[in-house]
Amino acid sequence: MSSSPFARYLTATRYAVLEQARNRFALTLLLLFVPTWYFVIGVLLDNTPAEFKFRATGAFLVVSGHNLGLLTAGLNAITLIIGFMLFNSTRKGREFDRRLVLSGYPQSLLMLAKLTALLITAAAIALYASIVLYLFWQPGSLLLVWLGFFAATLIYGSLGLLLGVLLPGELEGFFLIIMISLMDTTLQNPVDNPVANKDFLVGFPSYAPTQLLVAGGFTSAMPWEMALYSAAWVAGFALFGLAIFIWKTRAASVHTLTGNMALVAALPALVDNLVGQIALNGRQITPLRGPVYILLQEIVEYGADDNDGGKLADLVPGRRYCGTQDVGSQLELKRQG
Repeated sequence: MSSSPFARYLTATRYAVLEQARNRFALTLLLLFVPTWYFVIGVLLDNTPAEFKFRATGAFLVVSGHNLGLLTAGLNAITLIIGFMLFNSTRKGREFDRRLVLSGYPQSLLMLAKLTALLITAAAIALYASIVLYLFWQPGSLLLVWLGFFAATLIYGSLGLLLGVLLPGELEGFFLIIMISLMDTTLQNPVDNPVANKDFLVGFPSYAPTQLLVAGGFTSAMPWEMALYSAAWVAGFALFGLAIFIWKTRAASVHTLTGNMALVAALPALVDNLVGQIALNGRQITPLRGPVYILLQEIVEYGADDNDGGKLADLVPGRRYCGTQDVGSQLELKRQG
């Protein structure tokens, strides 16, 4: 690959963002579930006063249980959704990311592209949740409420990214995201919660975003330390994910095939690129030329994930699960018996 690192970064970022935009199920869930959850919580909770410990001042605020419930309801909904989105896209793209690394893409650059896509996705989801909240209740500072939602989506998006490179299956990741989000966001709300306002809640991921939300909803204060606290969670998850990503995609060396072998190797990928063109809003989008280049690579040593991969022919992208191990075409014309 002769393109500059910045051009590679832009290309990887564009496809990472498109991957999130094509997740129609998650987008539908976002559009429908967030307002529905606001409505349900708004009906269930009344305006009974609740005491919330505002750590920026150390004082207890007496706030409306109904309005505080709306804030934590939005927090719960968007953390689940963005956690699922980043976990799903990261897990599905692991093998392709590995091939990109083998073709010359720096591992840190790919991870930076994923984090950039996370920033864009998190900002959009937080904005949507803030606008929908405003239809049910008008907080004191909508901008600060957006910041609280943004901090929460960044934290759980980076958690989803970490789990996507760490866990082998979907069930484990979905279970962890659901359980962590439910316990985390529920315990922060003091309404009918005997352990709320306890000191141990400071160690939970949504602690700082909740403080930001309460500041935006009920005060005029700006707790900057909570923004930094949220950034620390994001940095921790992202760095841990980067370390695992580098470990799982490393390869000792790769050399390029030449001559007739390269031409023969490229033919399946050229056909796959032509067939793999997709239509999005009436425009043709051509996949990365990475698969063509990657097919010209011979792996000398595999990475740390112990894949039992083979030589060149085994790397042709399949169109269904375990397509690279498909031997049906080899046995199709073989004499029976």
